[in-house]
Amino acid sequence: MTLKTILTATALALFGSGLAAQDVKIGIAAEPYPPFASLDSSGKWVGWEVDVIDAVCKAAELNCVITPVAWDGIIPSLTGGQIDAIMASMSITEERLKTIDFSDSYYNTPTVIVASKSLDVDATPESLKGKILGVQVSTIHQAYAQEYFKDAAEIRLYQTQDEANQDLFSGRIDATQADSIAMADFVATEAGACCEIKGSVADDPAILGRGVGAGVRKGDDALREALNKGIAAILADGTHAAITSRYFKTSIY
Repeated sequence: MTLKTILTATALALFGSGLAAQDVKIGIAAEPYPPFASLDSSGKWVGWEVDVIDAVCKAAELNCVITPVAWDGIIPSLTGGQIDAIMASMSITEERLKTIDFSDSYYNTPTVIVASKSLDVDATPESLKGKILGVQVSTIHQAYAQEYFKDAAEIRLYQTQDEANQDLFSGRIDATQADSIAMADFVATEAGACCEIKGSVADDPAILGRGVGAGVRKGDDALREALNKGIAAILADGTHAAITSRYFKTSIY
């Protein structure tokens, strides 16, 4: 082991001990995103990602405080120091890596197009020609739709995916693009029974990313490594799988 390696390990250990003694503010989107995160009737945040945050923080020996932030301001809240990390179904993309760092991935699911069961479309620009496609603002879905579908469909932006889903149900848009797990949850509801998943979009890792990770400030290596430790631990000991089984029928890692 080199002197540099020893010094780096020592520094991380010291920073880690400091992290353990202070609150780590984990930013989640203030807007509901079931089944990953939403408020229950008592006002408590619940969902798959909330459970994962608790498990990761416990394994990493971090005292984490869930801190809701409006989605379109969540990265500025991180870089500005209002929160310490983002765990809000944020995909690891090259564009975001210009501004923040990420932990290892803790889930990865396909991106899909959802539309009325009666509408004959799929996940291609050709089939969406002349249609209205709703996507959530400041997401990989907005970036993807504006890259691949802008010449075929009218792109309509929404502050939350719930708002897009409501307009889909009401017939004000023809289709929406979003995460497959979140949309599977939607189409299983009474409101979502109108619609179905029409297929997965063609993959583009540069836009859609390399899975979902925890975002941290550039250079915050101690927190990033602590979160990596927690993620690795819950994957290895079966906690991740146990949490997933409470919400989904298949693995999402």
